[in-house]
Amino acid sequence: MLYLYLTMLICFALSVIFTPFVKKLAFLVGATDKPNQRKVHQKIMPRLGGLAIYVSAMIGYLILRPWNEDSLYILLGSLIIVAVGILDDIYELPAKVKFLGQFVAAFIVVVIAGVQVTFINLPFGGQLHFGMLSIPISILWIVGITNAINLIDGLDGLAAGVSAIALITISGMALIMGDWFVTSMGLIILASTLGFLLYNFHPAKIFMGDTGALFLGYMISVLSLLGFKNVTFISFVVPVLILGVPISDTFFAIIRRIVKKQPLSAPDKSHLHHCLLRLGYSHRETVLIIYGMSAVFGLLAIILSQAAVWVSMIILVVVLLALEIIAEKIGLVDANYRPILKIMRVIRYANGKQN
Repeated sequence: MLYLYLTMLICFALSVIFTPFVKKLAFLVGATDKPNQRKVHQKIMPRLGGLAIYVSAMIGYLILRPWNEDSLYILLGSLIIVAVGILDDIYELPAKVKFLGQFVAAFIVVVIAGVQVTFINLPFGGQLHFGMLSIPISILWIVGITNAINLIDGLDGLAAGVSAIALITISGMALIMGDWFVTSMGLIILASTLGFLLYNFHPAKIFMGDTGALFLGYMISVLSLLGFKNVTFISFVVPVLILGVPISDTFFAIIRRIVKKQPLSAPDKSHLHHCLLRLGYSHRETVLIIYGMSAVFGLLAIILSQAAVWVSMIILVVVLLALEIIAEKIGLVDANYRPILKIMRVIRYANGKQN
């Protein structure tokens, strides 16, 4: 473990050293983010910062050399993802091209390497085998989480911080399970992300861009897939809970666009962080609130993995209900979308009349 801690320290230091050079490179190659009506920042910002995270993490990998039979395929997929991210940060690729790159990276890991969820043990006995669906489900997981992290990358330090919290949780649970590869890779990427976060927290000096958001999303999705595949139904839900903030934000974004009859890929300014800003929270307060939400999800995931089945089911129901109420209160779907709150209002009104 001492060797791992030293490698983490090296990754952190390298990320701190590399980021200023990447910032200069971003301006040199035109990888900049210009302000518009959908953006929060007010000046041109360099957005290639994820390259510092990636290079630092890969050097950490070469130092520590954690290994399993899927390592080379995972690293190849990450290289494709980072290449797509770099090109997008410079040239702003069409959504279809970015999706194709993500699909290829996921295909390599799922189909060629065979990293996939094939079955889960059901809570009250028996197994659910996915059969041929295991491949599309696993690819959908990787592509979905990769895009979920990218979607929340809307405020200084937000995606980096949420990813760091997810990596801490995944690495900690992998350590408990005795999975050295997932533990070490998670902590290497965590250290590299924290080094970059020094420059990315509000007020940010550089953005991670798609290079960083796609890389972090891809690696988090793959590591969680490696750590929690072919287990119980509750353990299957654990990585979903760990990534509760980006997944729920993406889910409500899809619902919002369906309700408003917009294309699923249509950008808007109604994500979780936008809603909190509209409620009057400052930029930094909004980021810290979402950090807190991510930490709560991580803690619940750990509790869920250790609790009895019936306790876990109660926790899941409470979490889902709380998410829906929060989404309705802050207008995450639409200001008029409040089905649960309306039901609660009717119940209160009925109780008031009875009293």
